[in-house]
Amino acid sequence: MDDKLKHLESILDETVFKEGAFTEKNKRFVRERMEKRHSSAPTNIFNRFRFRQLIPSVLSVAVCFLLIVGTFYIVNHQGSQNISSEQNSSTNASNNTENNQTTPSKDTVDTRDPSNENPVDDSGKESPPTDDIRMGSITAIRLIDPSSGWVGGNGWIAKTNSGGKDWDIQYQGEQTVDQLFALDKDNAWVVFADNSEKQDGRRLLNTTNGGKNWSPVGRLPNKGFLHFNSNEVGFVGNAYTTNGGKSWSTFDIPDNMKGNAYFHDLKNGWAVTQEGKQIIVMRTTNGGESWEKVMTRATVVDVRDAKIRSAGQNDAWIELVGGAGMSQVSYSVFHTGDGGNNWQTVINNSTAGAGPAPGLPMKSPEKAQTDITNNGSAPGQLYVVSPDVAFMGGYCAACDKSNSIGWTTDGGKTWQRSDQAFPGYKGAYIAFADAKSGWLITSDSQRPSVMYTTTTGGKTWEQVFTFDNPE
Repeated sequence: MDDKLKHLESILDETVFKEGAFTEKNKRFVRERMEKRHSSAPTNIFNRFRFRQLIPSVLSVAVCFLLIVGTFYIVNHQGSQNISSEQNSSTNASNNTENNQTTPSKDTVDTRDPSNENPVDDSGKESPPTDDIRMGSITAIRLIDPSSGWVGGNGWIAKTNSGGKDWDIQYQGEQTVDQLFALDKDNAWVVFADNSEKQDGRRLLNTTNGGKNWSPVGRLPNKGFLHFNSNEVGFVGNAYTTNGGKSWSTFDIPDNMKGNAYFHDLKNGWAVTQEGKQIIVMRTTNGGESWEKVMTRATVVDVRDAKIRSAGQNDAWIELVGGAGMSQVSYSVFHTGDGGNNWQTVINNSTAGAGPAPGLPMKSPEKAQTDITNNGSAPGQLYVVSPDVAFMGGYCAACDKSNSIGWTTDGGKTWQRSDQAFPGYKGAYIAFADAKSGWLITSDSQRPSVMYTTTTGGKTWEQVFTFDNPE
């Protein structure tokens, strides 16, 4: 290193210093700087050598760092996409649930076997749909008061609070509504037909908030007329419930029944049987433990069906359906208001094509002019309001306007008939809130159902709503 320093000094002496541009002081400063620079050279060389050794390690660390950062970015980016995808799927499922309400699965709705006394798990709520639903064929109606009530159809339930002018769809499913019963403005039940011959296959739903939600309750054990006396106690045929329909028990009933038995409460019930050419109406006052005959009538024709309604523990309205022929059906209606001690013949609809009405003799031409008859050649629905007031539809398949209605306000002693007739080749549904206010909705397989209301006890009717075309 000293030889190199001396060599540099000689070069300076021969070049820069030789020109005389530097004083002795300047020369001394240059030499000191040169000595200082050369004295630090080993250290600089060593530092450079050590840095070069560190380069591979530094590069390795940098590469690892970049790999870690890149991996984290990819995972995080894919996770964000997955989360976004899951959120979109959840939103679509929610929209599908809201916009495509369907009947819940069998596991959800088929809550219990009617023979099983364990209570139903009714935790599932069937929320109302949000999409537009066609209100086509009407299959059941029920009033709460003159302005409010429900109608049901093929897979839907709707409610009105405006006397039928506006409707709110509350439920959408797949099965057809068979019956509706409303205890009050909040509590109602709906029975769905299952399109099978199984007697225990009928689903029962209930609402306790005016139809905002309908909950599965259970299944009905028979096809009788459903009615409730309270939120807990209800009846259908010879079966009863004391827990709102979750489980059902049965009453003992007579043999050779025609139609279904009818129980007004847990003690008082009615049944129709036939023995040979005798029609027998029987009554129980002890919940089916024993039955007594309260009316026996000779009949020319057999009873094909019997329908019983009641407006009190001593009240019974008995509709007997007889023969059929030439698009005609013979039928009769009897009424008692004193537990069966006395009976009033309300309707005697004998026809040429179907023969005499059940429980009544063949009419002579003279007698036929004085008998009480309903309009139409076949029976419509029977709706009982009180021991004094009842309405009944009439049906005429061959008539231009097939449906009519009649009523009594004196327990069946007299029968009045409306002058109006209504369309609908599948009959009509009737329901009344009281003796004055009622609905009539026509049914047809080709034309829309039409709703009419009365505030005059059936004397006059006003058309208020036309439903959608049949499905």
